[in-house]
Amino acid sequence: MSQRVRIKICGITRSEDALAAAASGADAIGLIFAEGSPRQLDTARAAAIALAVPVLVSRVGLFRDATAERVREVVDSVPLELLQFHGEESPEFCAQFGRPWLKAVPMGRLEDASAVAEYLRAYTAASGFVFDSHGGARSGGSGLAFDWSRLPQQTERPLILAGGLVPDNVRSAIVQVRPWAVDVSSGIESAPGIKDRAKMLVFVNEVYRAGTD
Repeated sequence: MSQRVRIKICGITRSEDALAAAASGADAIGLIFAEGSPRQLDTARAAAIALAVPVLVSRVGLFRDATAERVREVVDSVPLELLQFHGEESPEFCAQFGRPWLKAVPMGRLEDASAVAEYLRAYTAASGFVFDSHGGARSGGSGLAFDWSRLPQQTERPLILAGGLVPDNVRSAIVQVRPWAVDVSSGIESAPGIKDRAKMLVFVNEVYRAGTD
C-alpha cells in the first residue's frame, strides 16, 4: 500500500471554512499572519478559528519576516501545533518559539539543484520543507506553480508541495513528485480567503485518487 499523502488547506479566514476543510478530509489548516497577505488574520480572529477546529486536525501559523515579539504574541494567544516560516528567517529565529516548524523553500529564487541543497542544509532543524513558487519576483500565495522536476529526489525531512495546486493538477503532481503532503490555498477559493467547499472536496478526492495510481 502506498503512503497516504497528507493535505494542508492554508489561508483559512473563517471558522466555517475551517470546519468545512476538516470535514472534507484535510489533515491541517493554515492561519496566515504575514503582513500584506489578503488572508492575514489578527490574533483574536485567528484564535476563534483555531478553537473551532476539530480534534486531530493540526493548526499551522504562517509568518513572513515577522518580529520575534509578534510570533510570541501569536503563539501565546492562538493554539497552534506548528509554525511555518515563509521569509528570510534564520534557522535560529525559527527554532526559538517552542513549537515544531516548517520552512518554505523559495523555488522562484533558487536557480539550481546545488542552491536548493544548500538551502536545505541550512535548515536541518526544520520538521519539514514547504516547496513553493515564491522568491525572486514572486510572492507567496500567487497561485502559480513551479517546475516540479527541479525538486530534489530525496530530502531528510518531509517534502510538502505547494504553489499553483488546484483540483485539476494535484493528482498529476502527486504522481510525479510523491510528496509527504500537499498545501493548497488559492486553488480552492471562490475569492481570496474564501474557501469553496465543492472545490475542497474535489481537491481532497483527487489526492486520495492519486494514492491508487
